[in-house]
Amino acid sequence: MSKHAIRNGQLIAEDEALVPVTSREVQSAFYVYEALRVIARHVVHLPDHLRRLESSAAQIGLKLPEAANWQSWIDALVEADGLVDATMRICVYGGREPLAFITWQELLSYPDSYYSDGVAVTSYTGERFLPQCKTGNLLLSYLALEDAHRQGAFEALLVDRRGRITEGTRSNFYVIKDGRLYTAPDEDVLSGVTRISVLRAASQLGLEVVYEAPLLDDVRRCGGTMFLSSTSMGAMPVTRLDGQLVPCDTALTASICSLVRAWEAD
Repeated sequence: MSKHAIRNGQLIAEDEALVPVTSREVQSAFYVYEALRVIARHVVHLPDHLRRLESSAAQIGLKLPEAANWQSWIDALVEADGLVDATMRICVYGGREPLAFITWQELLSYPDSYYSDGVAVTSYTGERFLPQCKTGNLLLSYLALEDAHRQGAFEALLVDRRGRITEGTRSNFYVIKDGRLYTAPDEDVLSGVTRISVLRAASQLGLEVVYEAPLLDDVRRCGGTMFLSSTSMGAMPVTRLDGQLVPCDTALTASICSLVRAWEAD
């Protein structure tokens, strides 16, 4: 099947979804994006994703297309390619005339073992520029994730100059200990759409939410149930940090993940 994409509202062949390499905005990665989860032809939490897209664009002075009708554009792509379950990506390059694309791929999912047995992560020193914005400034995340993959790990955790674990390269990060869930404050990370659901689930399960980024040294010494979240991951437990096994209550993370997924139909 030939795939399609959307460019500024126009349905095009996917291989025509190109950006001009000579554009200063393209060369500078001056763009914002959102990853969407499509389940049974329904885009999960679309209004929340669009609000974050608008917020990211506003914070860096990127103008979105004035006539953008994201819902109808998405609907056109779903209809053209007969999509049921998929992962979609909205990407908007700035400039005098903004260039907006919507593309899709097979629904990103992970083996059941990642949730029952947990995944391995590594630590990587670095701080994202403008952490509250979902922009194309992804070099740090790329380098950190490649380093994790070389070590056989699933994800890399970013550690700031104060030794605090702020977030993953493509995920939010949490530690549960003594009835409290610890996570970085919103101003220090990308407040993911799924993160909001995770924090709601934690409160519903009786956990106290503490907006405090865990110290890497404390996590190594004192432990606690660690997990990641993202649109595609839901809530995914961590059972190995920098090559060392760490304890994890996977039943608790499974409960959080179950609630997060259940709310996707809202």
